[in-house]
Amino acid sequence: MVTIAEIAPGSIAEALELQIGSRIVRINGERVRDSIDFRFLEAEPVLELEVYSPAAGSSTIYEIEKDAGEPLGVRPAPDPVRECANKCVFCFVDGNPEGVRRTLYLRDDDFRLSFTYGSYVTLTNLGPRGFQRLIEQRLSPLYVSVHATEPEVRMRLLGVPRGGEIVEQLRMLTQAGIEVHTQVVLCPGWNDGVHLDRTMEDLWALGPRVLSLSVVPVGLTRYNLGRPVRLLTPEEARLAIAQVDRARERALAERGVGWAYAADELFFLAGADIPDAAYYDDWPLTENGVGAVRRLLDEFEAGLADAPRLDGRRIAIVTGTRMAEVFELLRDRLSEATGARYDVIGVENRLFGPTVTTAGLLAGRDIAAELSTRPGYDGVLLPAEALNDDGRFIDDLPFSEFARQLAPTPVVPGYELISTLSAL
Repeated sequence: MVTIAEIAPGSIAEALELQIGSRIVRINGERVRDSIDFRFLEAEPVLELEVYSPAAGSSTIYEIEKDAGEPLGVRPAPDPVRECANKCVFCFVDGNPEGVRRTLYLRDDDFRLSFTYGSYVTLTNLGPRGFQRLIEQRLSPLYVSVHATEPEVRMRLLGVPRGGEIVEQLRMLTQAGIEVHTQVVLCPGWNDGVHLDRTMEDLWALGPRVLSLSVVPVGLTRYNLGRPVRLLTPEEARLAIAQVDRARERALAERGVGWAYAADELFFLAGADIPDAAYYDDWPLTENGVGAVRRLLDEFEAGLADAPRLDGRRIAIVTGTRMAEVFELLRDRLSEATGARYDVIGVENRLFGPTVTTAGLLAGRDIAAELSTRPGYDGVLLPAEALNDDGRFIDDLPFSEFARQLAPTPVVPGYELISTLSAL
């Protein structure tokens, strides 16, 4: 069943006087297991809705006629998350210190989050009924962590015996019409080299419903570095990019899309230039670190002519140590366009350790400590990806408290330089 969390004004649910906290148990006699079931079943034009009221201790049946696909106006409460049973050798949860946001300790491996939010799942915790549900409800596209297609290699990486079924699982889904984006977290000595070539070959052979493959270098913190996985060397990153490029050549020749993409971090590790926009086709994986840097650079170029005048101001651009080198390349042009002076501050990650260089994993207290040694700014630009939807940094520091510590200096979070400057 699903619990009603919100009711939209003017909706069918409001007209029926449904109550927040009531539970939708069945629709047309079908048990409602979660919010995916609810969305799937509510699309029918004729509904028999069974709703249980905890306050009354009883159920009510509602008969509804509406347009096909018309929503009832109910937002269900979040579903309990299906947790991961794998023991991955590179698990990021194992690399968490104490004192980070509670959600970071959750080992999720839930196909519903994959369909709804684009998070990657391994499919190891789905039995026959789970796969049948994916097929019946056509939950597409899905985002699947493959890592390796050779059964023994994938089982070794994931630490569970069921991990070796991935090719057959993907074949079942794609033959049923479900599209998938796939991912490899590249671990040197585990699934690179000939294993990566085999993975790309096997995924390509499954056909065009495998929409993409992204190759992401393993990320490790000081809490799980070398236990047992290590980071890629620059030469290993260059070799992996070359392998991806060979897969791209075939994909472009046979299907007209790049299909295989190296993550931004792989180019950084290799000391290689970030590719042009054409590399990323229709940008299917930006949220997963594939093309985000190129998009930022292109948005900077497009918006520079409209940058606000900020003559005489001194402004801090806060980022991770990896992106600091990118912003340094833009600093002089930005200063010329706006009349302001900029300091690019690449904050070292003291919470996770210096191997973690991305801005999205910066702790609010690390940023505040760095800025406390650099007073006198007229504004601070903050990476918005360092904050979650509740406005909290990864160390659980609220943005409101962070901004209070820096007052009266204005602090503006943003994803792109020019629009963030305009908010100062």
